[in-house]
Amino acid sequence: MTTILVNTDPPSMVTIAANSFSALVVSEPRAAIVADERAWQLHGPALLGSLHIRGLDATSIVVPAGEACKSLVEFGRVHSRLARLNFTRDTAIISLGGGAVSDLAGFAAATFLRGIAFYTVPTTLLAMIDAAVGGKTAINIPEGKNLVGAFHQPRQAHVNLGVLSTLPPAVFRQGAAELFKHGLLADDALSCAVLRPGFGPADPDLESIVAAGVTVKVRVIERDPRETGERAFLNFGHTLAHALEALTDHAVPHGDAVGYGMHFAALVGWRLGLGDVSPKTLAFLDYQRPAPFALPTFDALRPYFARDKKTDSSGWRFVLLDGARQPILRRVTPAEVEPVWQKFCDDLRELWNEHSRLAPSAT
Repeated sequence: MTTILVNTDPPSMVTIAANSFSALVVSEPRAAIVADERAWQLHGPALLGSLHIRGLDATSIVVPAGEACKSLVEFGRVHSRLARLNFTRDTAIISLGGGAVSDLAGFAAATFLRGIAFYTVPTTLLAMIDAAVGGKTAINIPEGKNLVGAFHQPRQAHVNLGVLSTLPPAVFRQGAAELFKHGLLADDALSCAVLRPGFGPADPDLESIVAAGVTVKVRVIERDPRETGERAFLNFGHTLAHALEALTDHAVPHGDAVGYGMHFAALVGWRLGLGDVSPKTLAFLDYQRPAPFALPTFDALRPYFARDKKTDSSGWRFVLLDGARQPILRRVTPAEVEPVWQKFCDDLRELWNEHSRLAPSAT
């Protein structure tokens, strides 16, 4: 098992195990497992049994899978259930599932009784690398993704790599977007590991690869726990990603959207004269094989770029790469970004056509 300490206030830790829930240590006497439907069906009984064996009084609150759980309605329903269960300040919430339920459960923990303990057990690769680590919690409103939330550090994020074998291959590849992104930001070996043949849930080096991805994020949040500076770099690719998710009502999954967003940001950086990492981001999209979608117009994207959390009174701000491992936060104008959209769309159509051509032989 790998343990990574997170030196924030309050401190936290990430544990990574090959196939066990036993390393999740909950200090409080009672806990509610907030789980999405699929995660509860696949892993809920095992997690609940592990907690009961160790004497914890645990119950479950099951919510819809995916972004559907990150609504004001589900947020209120979780709070009502906690109140009816007579949860007190010495109780805890444990999230079980992907990044969406981690966001919902963490925000519920941050706000119920003005804050109770939070633990997270991610069941997707994306959540293991991203949502489960760092304490950013949020829900969505019609105007945009993650616009209502709070910082609330989990006391522990427990990664059970064994659950990844239950993921559809496409979902695993979606999660690899965060690993690849962390490699571009800080660790060339990590991005190369994701692109090597055979990378998947059975990779013998998976524990060390996941640990390397988590470590990149941990070191950033230790220096900038509330995203006042460097932590914004972790949003590389997310400006377009969040816009695509909103425009398609989340028909484009988050991991695919981040893959698309990284390539778009790479092209923006290239146009502005920064280091060209677009061949790498295009290679990742080739690995990821994201599903095609109806490409919006650039005008349709403008309102979402304007509401992006990195945007300030001076205008749009994008995370860009000035070469490998050199992220910067740069103000850009619509006039600088709009010409890139056509190149991006052309790249995607060519990639989708190639994947379509190869699809029969791939099956």
